[in-house]
Parts: sequence; C-alpha cells; structure tokens
Amino acid sequence: MSAFLIRRLVQSLAVIAIMSFLVYALIGLMPGDPIDIMISSDPKLTPADAARLRALYGLDLPIGERYWNWLTAALGGDLGFSRSHNRPVLEVMGPHLLRTLLLMGLSFVISVAIAIPLGVWAAARPYSLRDYAVNLFSFAGRSAPPFWLALILIFVFAVWLGWLPAGGLETIGKGGFWDRLHYLVLPVLALTLLNVAGFARFVRAETIAVMRQDFIRTARAKGLTERSVLLGHALRNAMIPIVTIVALDFGTLFSGALITETVFAYPGMGKMIFDSILANDFNLALVGLLFATFVTLAANLGADIAYAVLDPRIALQ
Repeated sequence: MSAFLIRRLVQSLAVIAIMSFLVYALIGLMPGDPIDIMISSDPKLTPADAARLRALYGLDLPIGERYWNWLTAALGGDLGFSRSHNRPVLEVMGPHLLRTLLLMGLSFVISVAIAIPLGVWAAARPYSLRDYAVNLFSFAGRSAPPFWLALILIFVFAVWLGWLPAGGLETIGKGGFWDRLHYLVLPVLALTLLNVAGFARFVRAETIAVMRQDFIRTARAKGLTERSVLLGHALRNAMIPIVTIVALDFGTLFSGALITETVFAYPGMGKMIFDSILANDFNLALVGLLFATFVTLAANLGADIAYAVLDPRIALQ
C-alpha cells in the first residue's frame, strides 16, 4: 500500500510538472501581455517605456527561461503576484477557492445522494416505465449544455417567478449566511441536475449488469429477499466502476464549474481562471489551472483506494 502511494505520488508530481510547463507555454504564447494593457490604459507610455517594463517583468525573455524563473520561485514558496488584483496569488485565490469548494461540495453530495437511489430504483425493474423515465431524464440532462440549463433556470426562477436572485454572491449591504445561501440555490441546482443525470445513468447500467451475474442467482437461491440481493450484493459490486466515474467527474466539476460560475456571476475558481486569462494575469491563471489538475489527480488516487475498500480482492501494488 505504501509503495503504491509513493509511486502514485511521484507520477502525480511528474504530471503536474508537465502540465505546469504546457499551461505556462500556452498562456505565454497568447497574443498580448500585461504591458499591452498598460499601454491601452495610458496612451502617454512610449515604446521605450513599454520595452523597459517588459524587461523589468522578464517578459522579453524566451518562454523556457521565463518558465524556469517561475518554477524556481514557486518551489521556494513564491507563486507570484496577481497583476490584475495587485496582490499575491494565494491571497487572491483563497476566497475564490472556498466559494468553489462550497458550491462543488453541496452539488456533489446532493448529486450522489439522489443519483444512487435513483439508478438502483430504475435497475430494480429494467425496461419498465420507471426505468424509461429515468433513462429519459438522464439523456436529457447529459445532452443539455450547461450554459443553456443555467439560463433556463434564471428565466424560470429569477425572471418569471421572481423567487431567487439571477446571480452574484450576496445582496449589497446585507450579506449573511442565509442571504448567501439564497444566491447559491440556482448554481447548485444547475450543477446538481447535470451530475444527477450522468451518475444515475451509470448506476442503473452497472447495477443491471451485476444483477445478471452468477453470484446474484446464488444469493436468490439461498432465499434472500430481492431488497437484500439488490442492496447487499449487486450495489456493492456495481459501485467499483461507478467510483471511477464519480472520481473523474469530481475533478471535472472543479474546472467545469467555470461555465456555471460565469453565467451566474458567482466569484469562484472557474470565474477567477476565466477572468485572469482574459486579463493576461499569467500567474493567477497558471496557479488556478494547476490546482484544478491537482484536484483531478487527488480524486483519481481516492478512487484507487476506494477500489480496495469496496473489493478486498483488489490489491494496490
């Protein structure tokens, strides 16, 4: 177990190192830089001033040398300075990260709590009316673009019914726990609908596949009730591939919340990354994208460990 964890840790560090270079190179090769933004905001800046500023910030260096300077500073604990916020990157990212973790956590827990019973309920009577209804919901949910679903929710609950705010974090001058929770309802609902549709479909498919196995027939031959067979034998074995999907979707959820956060003007990590890329804020965009990579790798490692818990026959070597 310890050897497996050490090997996966080394692999994860290698992936993060490669991703850091690729993301840094892609951001660095984008047209424009922060100096161009300074020039557009202050027409009095001369080309000589712009060249001097590029030399000061190291923007005139080759991309490989610039990456090496950033990497050595990051390994020393200095992740850089956000040019668009005029503050250290970690100081800017902290509040956005907490907001996204709250949004993701609520959506993820609610999605799993609804999707697993829904998928098992459909699998208990395959090709019945309720199974077709769950399948229809799943395909519709997976086919709906996130931005379209968010706009529909805004139109129905904010514009038409007027029950919920269309976006933002809190009411100006009010704030408080209940006020912020009020603003969270629509973003959480949008992410939850998308995730429940996908999770329920996989739970249903895997449970039906397991129900056809020999050990299920043996359990029924022993006189166990259908409920015991379904929940005690089929679901436990069906959870192994489901854990993979859930873990991968958890990592995707972190960066995939970008669309939802942007539509609802929710100041989380996704919107922060989007805004920092548009503002050519290299350091903030890079650290945000690398953190999304780290979350995905951590979720995959958690899935591997969950395999051994769900099925003792699986050995982590």
